[in-house]
Amino acid sequence: MKIAYFDCFSGISGDMILGALIDAGLSVEALRKELKKLKLEDYRIKVKTVKRRNLRGKQFLVETTGSKKKEKERSLSQILRLIEKSRLDRKVKEKSKKTFNKLGAAEAKAHDQKQETVHFHEVGAVDSIVDIVGAFTGLQVLGIDKVYSSPLSLGRGWVDCQGGQLPVPVPATIELLKDVPVLPSEEKVELVTPTGAAVITVLAESFGDVPPMKIEAVGYGVGSRNLSTRPNLLRVIIGQSPGEGEQDEIVVIETNIDDMNPQVYNYLQERLFEEAALDVFLTPVQMKKGRPGTLVTVLAEPPRVEALIAIIFAETSSLGVRTYRTKRRKLSRVVKEVKTKYGKVKVKIAGTDEKVRHLSPEYEDCRKIAQQKGIPFREVYKEAQKTG
Repeated sequence: MKIAYFDCFSGISGDMILGALIDAGLSVEALRKELKKLKLEDYRIKVKTVKRRNLRGKQFLVETTGSKKKEKERSLSQILRLIEKSRLDRKVKEKSKKTFNKLGAAEAKAHDQKQETVHFHEVGAVDSIVDIVGAFTGLQVLGIDKVYSSPLSLGRGWVDCQGGQLPVPVPATIELLKDVPVLPSEEKVELVTPTGAAVITVLAESFGDVPPMKIEAVGYGVGSRNLSTRPNLLRVIIGQSPGEGEQDEIVVIETNIDDMNPQVYNYLQERLFEEAALDVFLTPVQMKKGRPGTLVTVLAEPPRVEALIAIIFAETSSLGVRTYRTKRRKLSRVVKEVKTKYGKVKVKIAGTDEKVRHLSPEYEDCRKIAQQKGIPFREVYKEAQKTG
């Protein structure tokens, strides 16, 4: 599996993403060919080799050739319609639209507006449309299957925007970076732009250290500033995942309970799964003074952590929880329906493109058929395994 890791030691922006991908091997001509499917006029792209603090990289530039007024008047609905009507690949369309919707929601919340009334200025400009659509297109052209990212390095200070100055990171960027690990910086400039934040939060499977890989290419995307403490670059590392399974990062939530009616646990598990917990399990433990207790462990994706903790506090006698991030390796899984001599059964298949590791018929489907036809459950199960 081909993966890419974005090393955001100097932040991230849309143009830096494309510069890094081009420096890592993305053909500019291939990118131009794909972007023509967008039917966006009045712009041209340029790529320059630029040096930042003894490191060279590619600077991606979008030059508009039409009316600036026309750029500023683009609304979210106009941008989404432009993308949907294009001849771009379906996955590129969906990810691009998701990014613009995230930007719209962040701008609306940051400025206390309804999303449909948000007036896009910088985001609605031609260069931002090219940056966002180009990023997803570039990754597709390079054949990247999964994307990972480092924590994001933030700047500080103030930035001039339409309507006055805003603190760095600007409100929309902070809104987009909820549940994303960030790092401080002494640089008094905007290192993470709203466009960069939106793209990487849609792309990245997780934010942390470099995942295991056999490195094939490295690229540097050049930012627009000369920073005082570091080169204004975004590094992308591209390579092959060395082993089976996909890697991501999850959060483990734990709490010890020794004074609660055990009948509550079943209800607690149901509530946690309703709130999108990945897994919930109970472990008997011996607590202080020899009291028997229960360790409640919840596995969760980072955005779901606060909601899950709220359920634990509301539904149990817990006075506190522990949380920590951990990496997870998992086999890819698909569910398909197979036709057996007894009827249709859903089957979960886990493994890789080259090899199936596990094949598990759906319990409820097998149980229903066994009851209806008066045959042993295991016969239905084995038949579904054989057919699958």
